[in-house]
Amino acid sequence: MLTVRDLQAGYDGRLVLRGIDLDAERGELLAVIGPNGCGKTTLLRVLSGVLPFERGKVTIDGVDVRGIRPAAMARRVAVVAQGAGLPERFSAFDVTLMGRTPHLGLLQSEGKHDIDVVREAMQRADCWHLRSRPVEELSGGERQRVVIARALAQEPDLLLLDEPTSHLDIQHQVDTFRLTLDLCREHRLAAVAVVHDLTLAAMFADRIALMADGAMVACGAPGDVLVPDSIERVYGLAVRVLEHPATGRPIVVPDAGPHPAAGHLLQGVENARSGESIAERSNR
Repeated sequence: MLTVRDLQAGYDGRLVLRGIDLDAERGELLAVIGPNGCGKTTLLRVLSGVLPFERGKVTIDGVDVRGIRPAAMARRVAVVAQGAGLPERFSAFDVTLMGRTPHLGLLQSEGKHDIDVVREAMQRADCWHLRSRPVEELSGGERQRVVIARALAQEPDLLLLDEPTSHLDIQHQVDTFRLTLDLCREHRLAAVAVVHDLTLAAMFADRIALMADGAMVACGAPGDVLVPDSIERVYGLAVRVLEHPATGRPIVVPDAGPHPAAGHLLQGVENARSGESIAERSNR
């Protein structure tokens, strides 16, 4: 679906992305991780068509994005930006309806089909019950669902998310990624999400792309990419990578040394892996 080869891009003569190769398939959630300033957001800007690139090739279903007109690009690619601002004094329904703009002609009003698409998008994002609420009255988690609903209303093939769970509590973080993964599976979208939480990325992503200094370090299954040596080399931080007792997916824990709390946490995870509860240990 999405293919990136030898991508090079930057700003004002300053090179940010160097020789990026990347693929994302329909039905797949690809997480992009890496330290601040490594080029993750710049990559999304290129993929969305906002930032021109200097060298390489980016295609969607085999079509070079440089040959896709902006209106057509907006119908194929939807972006959930970091901390996306919402216009005040609009209802959640009105904001979601804005996602239909790329499908309307000049001065064309929304029709029944557009209303139906918006209703389905809001229901899918679990925010239909918020449709009459002014967006300025919504919580952070509710606003994020409206932003995702607006993106879905575009009926895209590719969904780009830039730190979609920043400033959200853990429940809304999990809900947001579970929703994104469900959308990939059910609507055959390809989703590329910039994520800072490595364990959260491992929990939901089909594959993880690890970036450093504008280049791709590794890309593959979470268990193949999230290994201590690679993480320490890229982030400059020693970590321990544990295995989730139920899913087998990686859990990344900073190696804080001999601090007692860290030791209890690690021991607790190891006990869970072996099937031994805290109560069982205390009765030994």
